[in-house]
Amino acid sequence: MSTETGTISATPAKALLLAGWFFASVFFLYAFVLRVSPSVMVDDLMREFAVGGAILGNLSAVYFYVYASIQIPVGVAIDRLGARRLATGAAAICTAGVMVFASAETIEMAYVGRFLIGLGCACSFVAALSVAAIWFPARFALLGGLAQALGVLGGILGQAPFGYAVEQIGWRDTNWAVAIGGAVLTVCLFLTVRDKVQAHDEPARPLLEGLKRALSNRQTWLAAAFGVGMTGSMLAFGGLWGVPFLIEARGMTKPEAAALASVMFFGWGIGAPVIGWLSDKLGKRRRFMVAGGLLATVGISLVILFPAMPLPLLQAVLALQGFGSATMVLSFAVAREHNPAWANSAALGIINSFVVGSGAVLQPFIGYLLDLGWQGRMVDGARVYALETFETAFLILPLFCLAGVAAACFIRLPHNR
Repeated sequence: MSTETGTISATPAKALLLAGWFFASVFFLYAFVLRVSPSVMVDDLMREFAVGGAILGNLSAVYFYVYASIQIPVGVAIDRLGARRLATGAAAICTAGVMVFASAETIEMAYVGRFLIGLGCACSFVAALSVAAIWFPARFALLGGLAQALGVLGGILGQAPFGYAVEQIGWRDTNWAVAIGGAVLTVCLFLTVRDKVQAHDEPARPLLEGLKRALSNRQTWLAAAFGVGMTGSMLAFGGLWGVPFLIEARGMTKPEAAALASVMFFGWGIGAPVIGWLSDKLGKRRRFMVAGGLLATVGISLVILFPAMPLPLLQAVLALQGFGSATMVLSFAVAREHNPAWANSAALGIINSFVVGSGAVLQPFIGYLLDLGWQGRMVDGARVYALETFETAFLILPLFCLAGVAAACFIRLPHNR
């Protein structure tokens, strides 16, 4: 229906709203493919641009730098402008970035491409969460978990399938194919995502009021710390350094190592919707967060210390580590529940900024540690690091997980549940 002022319109069909949430979540899948794909191009990029681990780590992490740094502005912008325009424009920017990266002839142009990719992808997850919060608030954690599962599916696609494509047609042509998919996704987002029209009598709030409210809330910071702890090991290990580590530790080929590393994302993809659904149903956020955090800590520790364990056991450990890390999705639910609706996207942007920022910090830092321990071995122009060098550099990962568990212990139940 509509009023004389035209400020309230009929609610769009539920099927269209679900389609909008779905394609916003597919955008997150697309972003995750681009997030982890450097892990299967490590030697190709080292050889192409004649760089070492630290520079390559920074090339991969440019995505995280820009992605994390603008999450708060993205959240504020979605609160004010809506998800439709932001998501559509962001997908177009991301697609342009993939094209630049695919055609880069210098390391500087590759940096520009990764910068544009990170800039565009920065809107993906917050847009999916915003659509869920606006149109399906009672199922927020479930839909957030499903969006996370689609993102993790992107992590899987960005590992073994992407690695296979790189082996067959090269890293440049593979990225050009991904760019075509981004163009199609941009159109789908424009056609399906819908924003809720603000009621005429709803008070207009200052642009930064939601951000100030979320930043002043202690629970927002605790949720962010937990998200960082759970996501850091996933982005550093599964998103970049896990593949060369497994190649060195087990003598695998790149596609085999990529397939094994993707098991971690498989566990994450299952855990996110299951944990989201259970926590929505039982209202037990903190218990799930602490238990999942401990599981993630044990899992990544076992992988680092015993990489030569029997393959089925290692697959199980990686899957359980991913399942435990999937409790990071509850950090978004905690932030939403502890902040008013008009500050939701700002709060979600804060959480996502810290979550993705963990990758921006850990990927190059681990690359730096690897370079420090490098013994001079090279294969086909790419640096090869010894197993003990990997193990030393990776010790920071379980520490991040434990810090997340500590933060979760102080998260409280919101009054309005």
